[in-house]
Amino acid sequence: MLKIENLTAGYDDREVLKEVNLKFNSGFVYAILGPNGSGKSTLLRTIDRILKPKKGKVYIDGEDIRKFSAKEIAKKIAYLPQSSNSTPYSLVFDAILLGRKPHISFEPSERDLEVVERIIEDFGLKDFAFRKINELSGGEVQKVLIARALAQEPQVLLLDEPVNHLDPKNQIEILKILKKLTGNLNLTTVIVLHDINLAIQFADYFIFMKNGEIYQTGDCKIIEPSLIKDVYDIDVKIIELDRRKFVISDF
Repeated sequence: MLKIENLTAGYDDREVLKEVNLKFNSGFVYAILGPNGSGKSTLLRTIDRILKPKKGKVYIDGEDIRKFSAKEIAKKIAYLPQSSNSTPYSLVFDAILLGRKPHISFEPSERDLEVVERIIEDFGLKDFAFRKINELSGGEVQKVLIARALAQEPQVLLLDEPVNHLDPKNQIEILKILKKLTGNLNLTTVIVLHDINLAIQFADYFIFMKNGEIYQTGDCKIIEPSLIKDVYDIDVKIIELDRRKFVISDF
């Protein structure tokens, strides 16, 4: 379980996160939603200890992550930022193998290679395993980057807008895979998304942020026109089709 207590963080004298308290359970996908500048990316960076909090603590399974070394953190938390180095001239297999770095002392073991092979299979990258990254499409590259993060075998997976610049087919493919692996591997998956309808389709729980604070959390039941109006300052309608909610603009 991932737990955040009274987390306050920012940059220099600018406070971005304010007294954030959250709990995340294993086996579920959490979508973080909110307007630009609400603190979503800062929250992920602080959880991964890239950004040192001004106040508050982050716990994994009851242990304060400040006790962990950088290598120990990398075994427990995998973080994929909005822009990431895709090592364009390396092979797909080698790029994903980089995710095993926290587990490798001298050279990759048989288990390291098995983990990479399994993840390549999970992401449908078998046909591309020995092609160079710069020969792949944008969707395929993003799959490689997420696969590299999962190769760390983390307990917590943090993804900052992982499908933002992809076409609908690749968005759905990637989120389907993440949903499936979250359950199969008992991960805590936390994804920053801008598309509310994609979030509704694939997330189990929702965290709405505004002005650096947690505005509301819960399952799909909390998503109502009044909440969207309060958080985004836009008017919407919500329709239901096959027991699934859809948010549409109210022109």
